[in-house]
Amino acid sequence: MIVITGAYGFIGSCLLGQLNRDGMSDIVVVDDFSKDSKAQNLIGKNYLYKVERDVFIEWFTDHAHEVSAVYHLGARTDTTALDTYIFDTLNVYYSQSIWKICADHGIPLVYASSAATYGDGSYGFNDDHTMIPSLQPLNPYGWSKQQFDIWALAQTHCPPKWIGLKFFNVYGPNEYHKSRMASVIFHSFNKIKATGAMQLFKSHKSGIADGHQSRDFIYVKDIVDICNFCMNTNVRSGIYNAGTGQARTFLDLTKATFDAMEVVQNISFIDTPIDIRDTYQYFTEASMSKLKAQGFEHTFISLEEGVREYVQDFLSHTNTF
Repeated sequence: MIVITGAYGFIGSCLLGQLNRDGMSDIVVVDDFSKDSKAQNLIGKNYLYKVERDVFIEWFTDHAHEVSAVYHLGARTDTTALDTYIFDTLNVYYSQSIWKICADHGIPLVYASSAATYGDGSYGFNDDHTMIPSLQPLNPYGWSKQQFDIWALAQTHCPPKWIGLKFFNVYGPNEYHKSRMASVIFHSFNKIKATGAMQLFKSHKSGIADGHQSRDFIYVKDIVDICNFCMNTNVRSGIYNAGTGQARTFLDLTKATFDAMEVVQNISFIDTPIDIRDTYQYFTEASMSKLKAQGFEHTFISLEEGVREYVQDFLSHTNTF
């Protein structure tokens, strides 16, 4: 029996969909199922049980002997939120409880870390364990992920295999519920559909042109492949980057969205909101050599190909994966 936490959300529901396609339905889905905005993510998917997040630790303690693997993808992910108590509770202490049960019962664990731990990139984007304690995230969300990563590296009582994945900028179907935190592609599609135009944030950093803020954008299908590779192959325990290894600009991404929608490009620029301006990442690019050294051979879906599929096969029809 496989457990997926965060199964009601974006990446978790896509992972569930892929496991179903691979013939697996012996799955326990865990989340806060009170949010109707996420309900469509489970439509048509097969699983054994739904377990509410608030009672999962108790359930897991009682049923651990039945569980063969845990994908811990559930987290509070709002990078603009400032309530450290919520982040500590859900992203640190909750994750520690899951880790301890996996360690006690010999259950492999793949969990979601984040590229937000890299902060402004002053220390680069290398997933070398010796560098991780030096990282300086820019917001409470990033700090919560950093705190758990450091805790995990310090443990001597561990799951038989544990993998922390620093997700970079993931986009794709099943993020309809994410509101402000949804990908720029999602917002661009809706804005272009409504107005025929799109506004991007101006650059407030010397040497970087408007729209040339860059991210390592990765299609959710590639993220699911990384998760499954880490769980199902003999990958050495540790923390790994999960990106494409190639940064692309927000301007590239928005132009690709216009092209996928077959709409003439009409792009302008606005000031970055004050509440996120000081914590805004201007560049991220995953070093993927460490995962590749573990045998990960994968051709990533290009930005243009991923945006085209996302727009034409999913957003245009409000389809889920």
